[in-house]
This record gives sequence, C-alpha cells and structure tokens, in this order.
Amino acid sequence: MSHLKRFLIERDIPGIGSMSVVELCGAARASNQAIEQIGHDLQWLHSYVAGDKTFCVYLAKDHATINKHAELSGIPVSNVTEISQVIDPLTANN
Repeated sequence: MSHLKRFLIERDIPGIGSMSVVELCGAARASNQAIEQIGHDLQWLHSYVAGDKTFCVYLAKDHATINKHAELSGIPVSNVTEISQVIDPLTANN
C-alpha cells in the first residue's frame, strides 16, 4: 500500500445541512461505493456538515485520487487542501 496523505475536501452542496438522515445515507453509500472501486489508495475518515457545505477528511494517495472519487461518486469537490500537520490539546504537552 502506498503512503497516504491527509486531505481536507470542501464541498459546496446547497441544502445539505437540512437533508434527512436517509438522504445523507445515500451520499455516504455513493462515497463508499466509489472507495471500493478505487481501493487502498483512499480512506474516508469523517465529514462535517455545516450549512451548504461539507468538510471531509480523507486519507489519499494524491489529489488525483480525490478527484477520481468525486467523479465516481457524483459528489462535487470545491476545494482540496493537503493537511501537513494535526494539532490538538495534547500538542501542548510536547
């Protein structure tokens, strides 16, 4: 398996914040099906829904893999940012 990098994917999806659990389940299912097709070069960690946007955290081989997932799943990508480091409250203990 190749080394995976962490990415933040921003998606502009009008109305996503008011979608039902059933509708969100369908989006998650489409994402999972695309990941199955791509294989070990992509992992979905979690997503945040805020207003008309989602902010998704993925592990991926590269930007091209993120774009391939968007194409296969039918879920648009507005912006992709590679995450170079993660900090949290425990970082203060270093």
